Amino acid sequence: MARRPRASNETLIELFLDMLAAERGASENTLDAYRRDLADFSAGASVAEADSDALRAYLGRLAKRGLAPASVARRLSAIRQLYRFLYSEGHRSDDPAAAIEGPKRGRSLPKVLSVKQVDDLLAQAREGMKVEAKPERLRAARLNCLLEVLYATGLRVSELVALPEAAARRDQRMLVIRGKGGRERLVPLNDQAKRTMTDYLALRAEAKLDKSKWLFPSFGESGHLSRQHFARELKALGGAAGLKASQVSPHVLRHAFASHLLQNGADLRVVQTLLGHADISTTQIYTHVLEERLKSLVRDLHPLSEKP
Repeated sequence: MARRPRASNETLIELFLDMLAAERGASENTLDAYRRDLADFSAGASVAEADSDALRAYLGRLAKRGLAPASVARRLSAIRQLYRFLYSEGHRSDDPAAAIEGPKRGRSLPKVLSVKQVDDLLAQAREGMKVEAKPERLRAARLNCLLEVLYATGLRVSELVALPEAAARRDQRMLVIRGKGGRERLVPLNDQAKRTMTDYLALRAEAKLDKSKWLFPSFGESGHLSRQHFARELKALGGAAGLKASQVSPHVLRHAFASHLLQNGADLRVVQTLLGHADISTTQIYTHVLEERLKSLVRDLHPLSEKP
């Protein structure tokens, strides 16, 4: 009986990517990332024939190339998922990645602003709206609105800048957000965020910019404000509020939203839902932030702690 010819690297990888798209709803960006990582691996190995030693040799080459442990771990994750799929679908009789250990890496805690630092940012944003010239006041109102909505909802920056104009309707109590993997979630709006959006839209209407379907329109290809533009404006605002540029970013405000909720007694599952995390282990990192804060409070304030 003739032996079935081995499938090419490209064929096996595309079968895996088709599964990710069809069964897990992976986005094009996710598929492209997997494709790049697996193409790098398969450039020097046969996907159909590689054994555990070949995989270890590849990981060793990555380390020699100077890749960070996090990047090596990501490549290994892609390889593991590929071989798990090939084994389950009968394209391999074994799983050579099952026994491979990844690089040891500590999990870094997210940067978080204190409540006072966020208050200072918000105060600085409101101060910027006191300018007389209408174009500058509109830009300041947009930044103020972005900041208020971000801190009130914890949206990802990509979700924030792509909000539709309809999100600012007067009777709107919840935002319907389509997040990663096409998953939808409801995020409540507080009164301050709603007032800020209403005021911003009024200024937009005065400037005759109220015809866009986006809440934060732009002349770029996407039609709405870019993530990079907002990040630059936010860092400049942080500098004016006395914060270092490295301390401030849209993602840091998302971290602050989650950490401050937990600090005030919110349930971890509720925070997971609001953030749109598929796995609660991703949300649990914020409990470690609180633990570190409690440790520092005891160290600095307890009467028996050692003083320098």
